Amino acid sequence: MFRVDVRERELVVDARAQDEFPTSAGILLGLGLGGFFDGIVLHQLLQWHHMLTSAGVPADTVRNLEINTFLDGLFHAATYVFVVAGLAVLWRHAQRPHRPWSGRLLFGTLLMGFGLFNLLEGLVNHHILGLHHVNETVPVAQRIYWDIGFLLWGAVMLGIGWRLKRAGRSATAAAPMPNRRREPSAPRVGGRRFTDPRTPQVLG
Repeated sequence: MFRVDVRERELVVDARAQDEFPTSAGILLGLGLGGFFDGIVLHQLLQWHHMLTSAGVPADTVRNLEINTFLDGLFHAATYVFVVAGLAVLWRHAQRPHRPWSGRLLFGTLLMGFGLFNLLEGLVNHHILGLHHVNETVPVAQRIYWDIGFLLWGAVMLGIGWRLKRAGRSATAAAPMPNRRREPSAPRVGGRRFTDPRTPQVLG
């Protein structure tokens, strides 16, 4: 009796694990998208900063610009790896039987990853290492406000993403499990479907 109860509990835990949305996939995708936003919008379109423009390599000569552009490319390559890894994890989990995932799970974990990127990038590169600042087109005394705003933006996205993820988990748990059972098909003989004559046929 005890063994049966343990087995039933294990089956319930396994079923819940299969229904779980892969949070790591959404966070990896969010980290990658956050990096792409930073690199494409801030580095290239607005050109507010490059990778080492506050670390002794300002983009005021062709040589320095080449160095920063190369490092920006390495940065983009790393964010690309995050996106590919997130897609791989999501694809692997999507192949397993599971309840229909709420869209809030994906959107929420994406926001969590995006916000986490801003927090890590802001703390490490802007404040600890001082490699660059968010907006280096403004006076030096005003750059700290942009850096703090970047951190606050990341914290807000992380918080909203966490709430969406919790709501998505509740919505997914309430969704019915889809029936994926398929009836076995009759074998084919000579290109035609073979039907056992002993099987009753319904005419109509």
